[in-house]
Amino acid sequence: MVPPPPSPSSSIPQHTQQFLSSVLSQRGPSSLPYSEDVKWYIRQHLLSLSESYPSLQPKTATFTHNDGRSVNLLQSDGTVPMVFHSVTYNIPVVIWLMESYPRHPPLVYVNPTRDMVIKRGHPYVNPSGLVSIPCLQNWIYPSSNLVDLARDLSTYFGRDPPLFSRPNPNPNPNFNASGSSRPISSGSSSGSVRPAIPPRSYPPSPYVSGDGGRIPSPSPPQRLGSGSFGNPPSPYVSSGGGSIPSPSPPQRMGMGTGSTDDPAEVYKRNSISMLVERVHNDVVGLGKTREAEMEGMFTAQAVLRERQEELSLGLREMQDEKEGLEQQLQMVLMNTDVLEQWVRENEGKLGGDSSNLNSDDAIVPSDSISKQMLECTASDLAIEDVVYALDKAVQDGSIPFDLYLKNIRSLSREQFFHRATAGKIREMQMQAQVRSMASRAPPYRP
Repeated sequence: MVPPPPSPSSSIPQHTQQFLSSVLSQRGPSSLPYSEDVKWYIRQHLLSLSESYPSLQPKTATFTHNDGRSVNLLQSDGTVPMVFHSVTYNIPVVIWLMESYPRHPPLVYVNPTRDMVIKRGHPYVNPSGLVSIPCLQNWIYPSSNLVDLARDLSTYFGRDPPLFSRPNPNPNPNFNASGSSRPISSGSSSGSVRPAIPPRSYPPSPYVSGDGGRIPSPSPPQRLGSGSFGNPPSPYVSSGGGSIPSPSPPQRMGMGTGSTDDPAEVYKRNSISMLVERVHNDVVGLGKTREAEMEGMFTAQAVLRERQEELSLGLREMQDEKEGLEQQLQMVLMNTDVLEQWVRENEGKLGGDSSNLNSDDAIVPSDSISKQMLECTASDLAIEDVVYALDKAVQDGSIPFDLYLKNIRSLSREQFFHRATAGKIREMQMQAQVRSMASRAPPYRP
């Protein structure tokens, strides 16, 4: 779960809170490459980590990716306590918050000092110091957080420490009063037991978890047939001010130091580890199954949304078409009513006998100008038909050509007068229509 926000009375220094608020609120080119919606989570995670593990303090540093890109990121640099053989030691680590944090896990590196060396073949730490534990592999947003990560680091490191003291390249130096050394004479037998050299006094280690007392150097790995030799002090120092030796590195087959663990405890720890691994594997498998189901549901949801939009668009088009058809239906009904009314009015004029209907009497002009316009138009069209008939007759040879020209000249002159008269009548009708419209318009009021 996401750690709760620190209480006002928490032990987090004020400058740490101000530092995180300042760097996470920056804008522009110098801002940190985190999403705005997760910066509050990042701040709470780092504050909760500093409150639970005061040695891990947040700061910014430049991280270089494998492709050569450099980016300014947040990190927690310090030590993580671990318990080994009932003694507490501090392991130096660096926790990098990558650009995609907290949706993706951070990068954790073991940060050994000059007198430390990373254990070869460690199950959770590779030779470069990169840490890979189940908590990082099974990172789930937003439930995973840095406090649980540090707690798991302490647990896994306590089972198998990733660091031990760097062995002295000259394990048998003879120190004189000035601190200089000289090699052992070549006449000494390799099988004889050599005396242990008292350890030199060193300044306190920066990774002391207790009161900073001077701790004697740890015993190096023993070989069959060889004695114990002095060694520099351990890089991760036990808590308390007493003379508690640092843990020796894990022994291999054939070494003199035997295991003092209770078989029942070893079996219990192994059983718990296997159970935790199985639970983690089940959780990972279940998570992948649920993610696949969610992806399928999201895909189906997207398809349904597209279909919903298509149906909505089709429905709107059908409603618009329905409204247009209803308007056209109203116009057709209105025209039908007008035509039926006209038919009823004109049926009375026929007296019920439609066989004796005269086509000339069917249309009655409203005034003399309209009547004259009707006569001119009818004469023009009649002359057009006569001219067409004369053309056919002269082509067939029914009339002589000189008679054809005489009739065409006479008809053309008459048709010209009818068309000129119709043009003048049309102008008069247009002027009358304009005057009628002007008389119906309301008076202009400035």
